Formats: sequence, C-alpha cells, structure tokens
Amino acid sequence: MSVSHRRMLVIDADPGIGDALAIALALSDPDLDVVGITACAGCVSGRQAARNIQALVDLIDPPRRPRIGVSHMVAPLIDSPLVYEAPGPQSLNGANGLGDLELRAAELHHAHVSAKVLADLVRQFPHRITLLTLGPLTNVALAQELEPQFFELLRELVCLGGSFQIGGDITAAAEFNILVDPESAAAVFARPATKTIVPRDVAERPEITFERLNAIQARRANNPLWRLANELLPFALRAHHEELGREGFPLKEVTALAAIARPGLFERDSLPVDVELRGEITRGMTVFDIRPRIARQPNADVVIDVDEQGVLDYFQRFLFR
Repeated sequence: MSVSHRRMLVIDADPGIGDALAIALALSDPDLDVVGITACAGCVSGRQAARNIQALVDLIDPPRRPRIGVSHMVAPLIDSPLVYEAPGPQSLNGANGLGDLELRAAELHHAHVSAKVLADLVRQFPHRITLLTLGPLTNVALAQELEPQFFELLRELVCLGGSFQIGGDITAAAEFNILVDPESAAAVFARPATKTIVPRDVAERPEITFERLNAIQARRANNPLWRLANELLPFALRAHHEELGREGFPLKEVTALAAIARPGLFERDSLPVDVELRGEITRGMTVFDIRPRIARQPNADVVIDVDEQGVLDYFQRFLFR
C-alpha cells in the first residue's frame, strides 16, 4: 500500500498488556499511519498510561513517531468496591500495566493533554482520522467539548467495549471500559458519528493459548514486537489462569485493531445502543436493541462475528517479520 493510501490512525489507550500488544502491532503494520497515541485512565492511571505509551513508542521506534497525549486523571473505578466482583486490572496486568516488564521512558517535557491532542489532530486531518479506543471513553467525550465538530471531523470511531449478549466482566452486567466512565460512553454513543463497537463477545474469542505461546517462542524472530510479546504473554497467560481459570489470553485489543486493518474478517450489524447510567446493579451495561420493527434508528455498527484464525494470522504475520 502506498504512503498516500495508508489508513491514518489515532489510538486512545490505557496500557495494559493487551493495549501494549495492539499499539506495537499498529506501529509495525506498514498499512497503518499511526499519527497519535493518547493516554487515558483505566487499567492504569492516566500518568502511568502515558509512561507506558512513551516506552512502547521508544521500543518500536517507528519511522514516523506519533504525537503522544498525556492524561493526569485516575480512573474512578480503581478505588471502587465494584472492581472486586472480578479480578481487577492490576491482578491481570501487573502494578504498572506491563506485567513484570520494566520499560523506562523519558518524561515528555512539552506534553499535551490527551483530549487536546485528539481535537488538534481531527482539525489538522479532517475526515481522515480513524480513532481506535482501547480504554474508557473519557478523552473522546472531553475532545468533543474542546472541538464541537469533533465527531463530524472524524473519519471513523472504533470502540473496544461493552457486551452484546454474554454479560459483563467486572460486574454481572458491565464491561470494564464502559463501567469506568459510563457517562462518557453514553455521550459518545449518542453522537451521530460513523462508529463501530467491538464488544467482548467477539473481542475475547481470538486468544493466545499456552500451546500457541510455545510455538511463538520456538520460532524466534528479531523484531521488537516479537520481543515484547515474549516478555508480556507469559505473565498474561499465568495471570488469566490463576485469576480467572482461563487457559488462554484473549487478544481483545488486537482484535479491535484488526477490525480496522482487516475489516473483511468481521461481520457487523447496525443497531441502536445505549448505556445504563442509573441501575443499582446494571450501571455501565451496554443495551443493544435487537427487536424487529422498532422505530429507533441504529447509532452504531456492532461487530457480531469474527474469523478468529484470521485475527491470529494478522498478529503472527508481524511477529515473525
């Protein structure tokens, strides 16, 4: 693909092992032009997310370095008792989000706030930016406050979050990315923008098993993505086995990236979607209206099926380059 036809991508993330792998993959994919990566609070604090993003960019060292946005916010859910209905993000990702890996990055001296970076980029590249959100939607809602035409200036918004039919992962009803900041999610979903939602029903299906990890480690490659995967995946698999009894690590964030980079691997349906804000046990629940012959207009394309092997092939293609 020529440089002029590369998909211009901005990633908003709270890395997190899964986010880290997706960011590294996006920076390794020559078909994607990652022009910005913004930090949000969620799996880790906003400040730690920015440190992790800077360290990942330094590790991959892409030819064109993206703009990085910093968030100083702390995710409110981290200190909420709700998080203890399921293993929290530190249990699954480590204290700093990247398992046992310690990546050092210099603090940004002229750091810009994440929401401002998002607003500036859509003004600079109107109708060209695809925004992929891998964490809570706080920054997207704030960007719209800074730039009232934010959603109109986007080419596409792709959100990893919510649950279509299988329930939540933090509470019985709510998925983490939505539950951390449901007000922002509700505001973003309500906007008339071209948006795709990748719910956990689909995102969790492609996974790395212990057997696949052994195969990855046996087939050595000399590139930063392979080295990063070999540092992060053993911790992720061990944590998911010990905390969740799961014999694999779901590549949720990589799957969401693949929905942009390899759209033919996915099936979508246009549906109305809302976020529950007031329910005592359903706060943060994503409600997809699948009733026939309803008057409500769809406000999102929802990913409802995935070619799991296709996503794994996409990931492994760049592991072994």
